[in-house]
Amino acid sequence: MPPAPPPPGAASFPPADLDRRFTAYVLDRALAWTIAAGVGFLVWRFAADEDVMTGLLASIGTLVLLAIVAATLLATTGVTPGKAAVGLRVVRAESGRPIGFGAALARTAVLGMAGWPTVGLGAATLAWTAAADPTRRRQALHDRIGHAVVVDIRPQPAGEDEDRERPQQIVNLTALRLLPGPAPDAPRPEPSTPAPSPPPTPAPAPAPTPAPAPAPTPAPTPAPTPAPTPAPPPTQTPQSPQPQPPRPAPGGPGAAPPTPPPADQTRVRPAEPSVRWRVSFDSGEQFEVEGLALVGRRPEPRPDEPVRHVVPLRSSDMSVSKTHAQFQVAPDGALVVMDRGSTNGTFVVRAGHSRALSPGRPSTLLDGDLVRFGDRTMRVERAPR
Repeated sequence: MPPAPPPPGAASFPPADLDRRFTAYVLDRALAWTIAAGVGFLVWRFAADEDVMTGLLASIGTLVLLAIVAATLLATTGVTPGKAAVGLRVVRAESGRPIGFGAALARTAVLGMAGWPTVGLGAATLAWTAAADPTRRRQALHDRIGHAVVVDIRPQPAGEDEDRERPQQIVNLTALRLLPGPAPDAPRPEPSTPAPSPPPTPAPAPAPTPAPAPAPTPAPTPAPTPAPTPAPPPTQTPQSPQPQPPRPAPGGPGAAPPTPPPADQTRVRPAEPSVRWRVSFDSGEQFEVEGLALVGRRPEPRPDEPVRHVVPLRSSDMSVSKTHAQFQVAPDGALVVMDRGSTNGTFVVRAGHSRALSPGRPSTLLDGDLVRFGDRTMRVERAPR
């Protein structure tokens, strides 16, 4: 009989954020300690000898029992009360199935020893190993037991990623819309040619003046008939120069059309000031984006890269890379961010949902978005004009 298929889409869920994992850890510990303290108090209060050691042993036994219950829940469902409250699940990285009882029990034991026995230093070390995971799955040392990974199973709106990528295409379309603008300017000189100014030019032509030339011929009255015959030819000669005036006509009016080009220059008006953006970091730094900005531990631009803003960010857990990411305003006025191959990735938080950016692939930001660079954050907002 074939094995049961893994939960639908469990292996494709994004890795859980470290802050949500910490919240689940605190909730689980608070619940366990509250129950253990309550049991210990009741045992001490109602015990016959009211021995404090009896109540303490009862509390420790309760904690061990609760640890076994938590391991059983992880082995069968992948969740604990704290993880269920924040929408997290522990699954195998390869298949998306629960990790099994053996791996879950060992994982729970490691977490337990990293708590009180080490005064919290062990838990801090585990958190650091999760933040420095080179696979970007945020696997801590205890996660690697059973090849486990903690994923975020909260539902996300369908097609959200596609909608966020579409504005990049809009940037190109808006740029193309400006190109056809000068095309209609070419036919403008054509109206100058059909200007019907040539007809007035033949009017001043002195065609009737050659008519008096035949007047001296009628002097020899003896030959009346032959004299009128030469008169018609001169009338035909002025008709021949009539096609010549139209030739200078296009040249004459052609000098006037050069004035319309200034009207073409008004096409530059679409380059009005675009939307202005302001960013503010959790470090207190804020500014209005006026060009390419680099963010990182010690950002360094590439050769001949026109950088306008350089934002160095301190990281308490070394989760911010040297040159972590970049952002700038696109030609259409949209603010675009891109991860530059950082170790721990760049995340955009919108409407409570976090999405990891692919290195080298720009993504459009919206007003109110929160961008996470490791353990540092940046808030995006429109700047008033």
